[in-house]
Amino acid sequence: MSTTTHDTLATAHDDHHHGAPKGLMRWLLTTNHKDIGSLYLWFSFIMFLTGGAMAMVIRAELFQPGLQLVEPNFFNQMTTVHGLIMVFGAVMPAFTGLANWLIPMMIGAPDMALPRMNNWSFWILPFAFAMLLGSLFMEGGGPNFGWTFYAPLSTTYSPDSTALFVFSIHIMGISSIMGAINVIVTIVNLRAPGMTWMKLPLFVWTWLITAFLLIAVMPVLAGAVTMVLTDKFFGTSFFDAAGGGDPVMFQHIFWFFGHPEVYIMILPSFGIISAIVPTFSRKKLFGYSSMVYATASIAILSFLVWAHHMFTTGMPVFAELFFMYCTMLIAIPTGVKVFNWVATMWRGSMTFETPMLFAVAFIILFTIGGFSGLMLAITPADFQYHDTYFVVAHFHYVLVTGAIFSIMAAAYYWLPKWTGHMYNETLGKWHFWCSVIFVNVLFFPMHFLGLAGMPRRIPDYAVQFADVNQIVSIGGFAFGLSQLIFLVVVLKCIKGGKPAGDNPWEAAEGLEWSIASPAPYHSFTTPPEIK
Repeated sequence: MSTTTHDTLATAHDDHHHGAPKGLMRWLLTTNHKDIGSLYLWFSFIMFLTGGAMAMVIRAELFQPGLQLVEPNFFNQMTTVHGLIMVFGAVMPAFTGLANWLIPMMIGAPDMALPRMNNWSFWILPFAFAMLLGSLFMEGGGPNFGWTFYAPLSTTYSPDSTALFVFSIHIMGISSIMGAINVIVTIVNLRAPGMTWMKLPLFVWTWLITAFLLIAVMPVLAGAVTMVLTDKFFGTSFFDAAGGGDPVMFQHIFWFFGHPEVYIMILPSFGIISAIVPTFSRKKLFGYSSMVYATASIAILSFLVWAHHMFTTGMPVFAELFFMYCTMLIAIPTGVKVFNWVATMWRGSMTFETPMLFAVAFIILFTIGGFSGLMLAITPADFQYHDTYFVVAHFHYVLVTGAIFSIMAAAYYWLPKWTGHMYNETLGKWHFWCSVIFVNVLFFPMHFLGLAGMPRRIPDYAVQFADVNQIVSIGGFAFGLSQLIFLVVVLKCIKGGKPAGDNPWEAAEGLEWSIASPAPYHSFTTPPEIK
């Protein structure tokens, strides 16, 4: 649709029902997918900085051996709440924000299918996190049992604030389920005429599959936290051996949620990278249909690998072999994706604007995380690596240089469409290079700490680990400060800058690039025809 038609549509509908309302009430009552997407993205960035500040406390304490700054109980609260905030407050809401902004524009829909539920699913989140953070100020402190809250640490030995922790997790889960239902209903029902399943952009595909995963596993998490609550406060003994329960059962239930959750936090990344790499390689994505099938098979296999987190719990050898082979199997569809991205870049006329830099860094560094995951899949080797810093290095390569880097790439890629302005490319490159250098200074040495036997989640350590920990902490502070450059880039871009055309990248394909920049308050009031 041409820009002029859009402008006339926007003005024709600019009465109090349809135009963007002004002031605070606009944000409280909005049902517009772009507003709600922006709310999610800003919320996730605030949570990213909050969780990052907690990581700084952790790294400051670990700068030297001995106990320096915080007492062990508070250190444990920081490791726990840092994990919870980064998973449920930074990564997941950022992906949901991107889904809200982009899915309707990518499929030619006027909005999300269930706009009021969309508003509600966002606005319960700040309350959930206020409750979680508030628990830190209760007598006895906040949750101090690790983000995986294993029983009996979270039942017999936990502080009274556990009730607040359980309630906040329930609310986050409700928000996720509502968001997932909305995504599925939107994609299934509101696609533009002619947009068949195999014409969907990969970001839409990855989110559709992610939404089904969310609906499948969030109730499992709700069950686990409810059993923790009743064990602690109501005298049940689901996880207490003395009352006929089983603490290892907790781990089975938790990881049956937890492992698909890992893929919930990475599948949308695959969709983002699959949009960016073809644009800056000026080629079609290599192997589109194999990417769709690979994503679906990752989702299915993610339900068969949960107990690889539990190799040291004394499972029968048959079970250990089963989970070892399934875990290795899931590396195949992931490898297919990496191969397809590299094949897309092969002999393309590539340019390296900031989104592409983040995408290339994602491919290389996420692959490192994948390789260390394969190492952890080997049962006898895992006996050595388990609960050491090797595991910390592994999942931070997947979640920081994976999920977070892809979110950064997406922000740079679609910012011109959202704001109508080009961001400052020089500052963007500064942000990229500072991030990519310091994130490796931060996490790469952790592999060696883990191989040398340094356990995770403890505030003190043996003196032989001191030098490497100092390097890691310096990398951590520098990486954290680098993210302030990103804040400056975004704020400058919102305020103004070189006007972005409808398709600022020229080679970008997809319906979202056919509408005006900045995207009008209502896009696709009449659905486009897909030829």
